[in-house]
Amino acid sequence: MPASKTPIYTALAANIVIAATKLIAAGITGSSAMASEGIHSLVDSSNEVLLLLGLRHSRRPPDTRRPFGYGKELYFWAFVVSLLFFALGGGVSIYEGIHHLQEPEPMKEPVWNYIVLGVAFLFDGISFITALREFNRQRGGTPFWLAIRRSKDPSTFVVLFEDAADVIGIIIAFIGIFLSRLLNNPYIDGIASILIGLLLTTVALLLVRESRSLLMGETVAPEELAEVKKLLLADKSVREVFDQQSMYLGPEEVILLLRIGFEPDLSSENVAMLIKRLRQRVCQHYPHYRHLFIEPV
Repeated sequence: MPASKTPIYTALAANIVIAATKLIAAGITGSSAMASEGIHSLVDSSNEVLLLLGLRHSRRPPDTRRPFGYGKELYFWAFVVSLLFFALGGGVSIYEGIHHLQEPEPMKEPVWNYIVLGVAFLFDGISFITALREFNRQRGGTPFWLAIRRSKDPSTFVVLFEDAADVIGIIIAFIGIFLSRLLNNPYIDGIASILIGLLLTTVALLLVRESRSLLMGETVAPEELAEVKKLLLADKSVREVFDQQSMYLGPEEVILLLRIGFEPDLSSENVAMLIKRLRQRVCQHYPHYRHLFIEPV
């Protein structure tokens, strides 16, 4: 089922506004946790732009240089987004927290932090709910974590995890700022910044693993390949399906190679007509098999 771009646009609009607001509030109050959250939202904004770039490039038609199309462009940019999330989001937040621990400064005008975090929680919450609804629409009845592992559309689960990290990060920042002010202890603010960095690093490593797997090439689910085999064996001229090799080139684009044994008394002309009929049958049931090759054995 094709993914909607709505979660990406929603997250992009929210993060641009929130990033600017958080960074301004961090400059006014001197909060390390708020600065980390501002950097976090800034990185998220650039990530959404890169995902949209990947979606646009992945839909270019095949040409002589890329005869199987540009579907993997989306997987490449999703991998870049994961690395940025790790290096800029997690790394800079941890650095900011350590720097604040080394040179602690008392927080000024914390009320601005509370206002900004409240507004950010509202917008990020809306963005998270939008991404979650889109992901639930795609996964259907599949269990959540299994759907993450099987998902072939990084534009959906990347935004979902980014938004989840946003919401959790805001809660950590709020607790850190509140306790730092309540106990008059600026070190707590720095610790909150480090915790936000560790959160982003954990999410980034998860995204790197999933994006790398897609970029390297994933096969079709065994259950689906079994259904394809049933479709083929339903034809009386097919004796055996010896091999099925597949790989996702994009969320809705698969290359499939089939090695099939036919009845030995078929003429070459009949074999050609049979191959055409089998291709039409499989593609009718599974239109995402854009490149389907059948090799007689």
